[in-house]
Amino acid sequence: MKPLESNAYNVIKVKVVVEILKPKVFVTRELFDDIIAKMSELYEVEVWDKYYHPPYDVLLSKAREVDALVTLLTDKVDCNLLQSAPKLRIVAQYAVGFDNVDLECATKLGIYVTNTPDVISDTVAELTWALILAVAKRILESDSFVRQGEWHRTGTPWHPKMMLGTELKGKVLGIVGLGRIGTRVAKIGSLGFGMKVIYYDIVRYKEKEGILGVEYKSSLEDLLKESDIVSLHVPLTKDTYHMINEERLKLMKKTAILINTARGAVVDTQALVKALKEGWIAGAGIDVFEGEPIPGDHPLTQFKNVVLVPHIGSATLEGRYRMAQVVLENLIAFYEGRKPPTLVNESVLNVRPPGFK
Repeated sequence: MKPLESNAYNVIKVKVVVEILKPKVFVTRELFDDIIAKMSELYEVEVWDKYYHPPYDVLLSKAREVDALVTLLTDKVDCNLLQSAPKLRIVAQYAVGFDNVDLECATKLGIYVTNTPDVISDTVAELTWALILAVAKRILESDSFVRQGEWHRTGTPWHPKMMLGTELKGKVLGIVGLGRIGTRVAKIGSLGFGMKVIYYDIVRYKEKEGILGVEYKSSLEDLLKESDIVSLHVPLTKDTYHMINEERLKLMKKTAILINTARGAVVDTQALVKALKEGWIAGAGIDVFEGEPIPGDHPLTQFKNVVLVPHIGSATLEGRYRMAQVVLENLIAFYEGRKPPTLVNESVLNVRPPGFK
């Protein structure tokens, strides 16, 4: 009998490869390469590579397909979008503010919302002081005076009344909102420039008062009347919308300077233009605007005593990188089923546990 060939008994082994599908994330702006690389270890990442933000219809379309979004303040994450995104579980905001996200709707749907607080507090505080000094010392006016040849045309190298600015020592600095950024601005004003610092907030910080030597004002109106510099550091809410309006601008000293590195809509722009035109205040330094970007012929651009910068409060390499790191940390924590470290809507924990399972 012919023996059976050995291969008759061979067992064909089939290797089954099980591909574990990664959750999808859409990132609405280019971030740092190493951050995206680390994100890609856990997520299937798609990045919007245009300089401008994705139009709403694009964002809406992408949201329908993904499990996570990385968004900026310019991205409108409204209830319509959230309800149209059946798989969406987390919106990781690349910003301190989150007024572009419908927080109540997100919470009801069990969608986690995170932000990037604290990591840019020093960065924004530094810009705040750059604006204060630029306006108070008439830096941009003086620079233009030289560049446009006006100084040379005077034929005078120095004059007792040329480009007179304001001395800060001994003046009153009014902080509206003594949070992380407001606290740093207050500290620099008090210890660095020898200013008297007063603040208004919906919460009184007695411990900070002792440490910083700042004085609490129970009303915004009192702060505006007393301050030589008013610096805004509040989030945009229904209560802070147009907080600085015509009535309150009229309370300020004619020699006072208004600084806004908070949110554009905290200030009524039309009222501010009127205040500057009619001389109710001495000047302003603005980083944020109602409706960004503003055109070159915007009414605020007509004033020499106003310094305008294009929403660059967090614009340092260090600050923006730290923001990206916090976004990554939130996405990793959520992926692993942990509470994201900077969760904004804490009550969402009662709706759905973190994670994609």
